[in-house]
Amino acid sequence: MAQWSARAVRFAKFHAVGAIGIVVQLAALALFKSGLGLNSVIATGLAVETAILHNFVWHERWTWKSENGPRPWSEIGRLIWRFHLGAGGVSLLTNMGLTGLLAEVFHIHYLIANLIAIACAGLLNFFLNEFLVFRGQPRT
Repeated sequence: MAQWSARAVRFAKFHAVGAIGIVVQLAALALFKSGLGLNSVIATGLAVETAILHNFVWHERWTWKSENGPRPWSEIGRLIWRFHLGAGGVSLLTNMGLTGLLAEVFHIHYLIANLIAIACAGLLNFFLNEFLVFRGQPRT
């Protein structure tokens, strides 16, 4: 039962970080698309990577914080690699594909299209982080 309680807390933390990450991603997307004039797909990819790095730092330091203190750099490097392969890859593919489709083909405003893509990737990302990226890590 305690495992489910701890998982529920991580689920809430994950979504709190994700909510801030959405703001980071949308601000970066607006900068890359409207500010720099990049096309929707490229701008989305860069914005997602910005949010991925932001979210990783918060997840590593808060959501899946080690109870043994700060992790060594070698372990952080391994985690960020897994984070990019798992949740990051899902985010990049989902966001770039769906935002591009909705914005370029269906002419939905790129920020709205990106919000839809973020919603589609969110739940899957929690489970990828829980069972792939941070599995077996000491937790608080």
